[in-house]
Amino acid sequence: MSLTNATPLAVAQAARLGSRNLAVLPTDERNAALTAIHHALADGKDAVLAANAKDLEAAHKAADGGTLSQSLVKRLDLGKTGKYEDMLQGILDVRDLDDPINKTTARTLLDDNLTLSRQTCPIGVLLIIFEARPEVIANISALAIKSGNAAILKGGRESSHSFAAIASLISRALSTTTVPPACLQLVQTHDVIADLLKLDAYIDLCIPRGGNKLVRFVKDNTTIPVLGHADGICTTYLCADYPADKATKIVLDAKVSYPAGCNALEQLIIEAPALTTTLPAIATALLQAGVSLRCDAASLSALQSSLPPDSAALLQPSTPEDYTTEFLNLTLALKTVTSLSEAITHINTHSSHHTDAILTLSRPTAETFLAAIDSSSVYWNTSTRMADGQRYGFGTEVGISTNKIHSRGPVGLDGLTIYKWVLVGDGQVSADYGAGGRKWKHRKLPVGGDEDVVRDDEERELLWRFRVGRSMEK
Repeated sequence: MSLTNATPLAVAQAARLGSRNLAVLPTDERNAALTAIHHALADGKDAVLAANAKDLEAAHKAADGGTLSQSLVKRLDLGKTGKYEDMLQGILDVRDLDDPINKTTARTLLDDNLTLSRQTCPIGVLLIIFEARPEVIANISALAIKSGNAAILKGGRESSHSFAAIASLISRALSTTTVPPACLQLVQTHDVIADLLKLDAYIDLCIPRGGNKLVRFVKDNTTIPVLGHADGICTTYLCADYPADKATKIVLDAKVSYPAGCNALEQLIIEAPALTTTLPAIATALLQAGVSLRCDAASLSALQSSLPPDSAALLQPSTPEDYTTEFLNLTLALKTVTSLSEAITHINTHSSHHTDAILTLSRPTAETFLAAIDSSSVYWNTSTRMADGQRYGFGTEVGISTNKIHSRGPVGLDGLTIYKWVLVGDGQVSADYGAGGRKWKHRKLPVGGDEDVVRDDEERELLWRFRVGRSMEK
């Protein structure tokens, strides 16, 4: 990784060259680079946290002055219990995953000695623009190197000390490996985002990590494909049949464990019969945790009748804006519905299509919900906070996507690869086929492995050719 003040064009051109060199490095050399990065960041923890403390001090002053949100301050803090260790473990988790590139995922016999294969490959050059979250540098570095992609990183000013400290350690670590330094670059120059977003000839994918304003700006100002989400308006639908104790545990985790997270619960949809049975226990626990409840007319009336006067006095009536707001704090909107179809309609209309959940004992109800909700992650009887690359077993994530193409939900290694078609022949040309010519066979072939059944001499020969090709890749 290089800390650079070069022009955006020079950065992008260098990243493009670095990506091509990185893409052909063997798996063990890319893994060795991740090991070196892990050791460097582990040994340099004190220096990184000292730099992070400087950023936090400035951020708290900015928040007190009203120029920085408290949610960004929380995301900035690397010293939060377990956060630095999670960052380090994520690097090792990514290292130990299977190599996502140079995999053959499909094979077709077009004709004798003419075999078509689909093989995974890196996307190329990634542009990651992020606010706060200094751990993003380590996450992206690990995922980019493992997947064979170059990455250009541009962070916000609020965490410049943290970025510089982490980047310096990664840079020194990579200098001992075969990974090209230009494949990871942290851009320090101010006000270059607009220029970077114009470089679609060199940059293949842009990933914004930040608030709605940043994501909207990126999407409105580039022709580079954008992977990400603007809001995390996550919703849980509480059915009347679900036990109060389990529902309380799930809702508390979803709302209280980390309110500033994009996977935090922002709306609780309640089936009407649950207003007087399950909801009071949940509301009591939420109020005790300091959550502000913004209730529609039905839930407000039910809770005012069932809660003690001092608790009921804390309830607030909701407004239409509450159902389109990502609060990122201890505020939760409540909405009452009378049917599953009404719940689905409300969620598909007001959700940001990030993560939505249902709490019910009914399998048919849950299966209808899971099929009908148009979101990148849909859950049954668990917390929306489970939406996370590390929890999904991806090692770590580059972000969460609500896109309808390529990759959805937490994006790990597989989401940073694409594929190419590889055709291996023996002198055939297109003119050989057609009217009066040779006929296509178009026979699907096994992807490979000892479990494959070889049916005839021709297929045995093709399988041998395929395995020889795999051994040459390695």
